[in-house]
Amino acid sequence: MSDRGSKFIRVKCQDCENEQVVFDHPSTVVKCIVCGRTLLLPSGGRGILKTQVVEVLE
Repeated sequence: MSDRGSKFIRVKCQDCENEQVVFDHPSTVVKCIVCGRTLLLPSGGRGILKTQVVEVLE
C-alpha cells in the first residue's frame, strides 16, 4: 500500500531558484516568497506541483 500521509516538501522556484518548505496538501495557492511565482495549487488533497521537488522531509 502506498504512503498517503501528508508531508512537508522542499521545493525550488524555477524563476528565482529560491528553495522553500511547503505542505504537500495545501488549502490555498502557495507562492514563492521571493518572486511570487505559483509553486503549488490546492486540489482537495495532494496539491498540484508547478515546480521541482528538492526533498521530501520526514
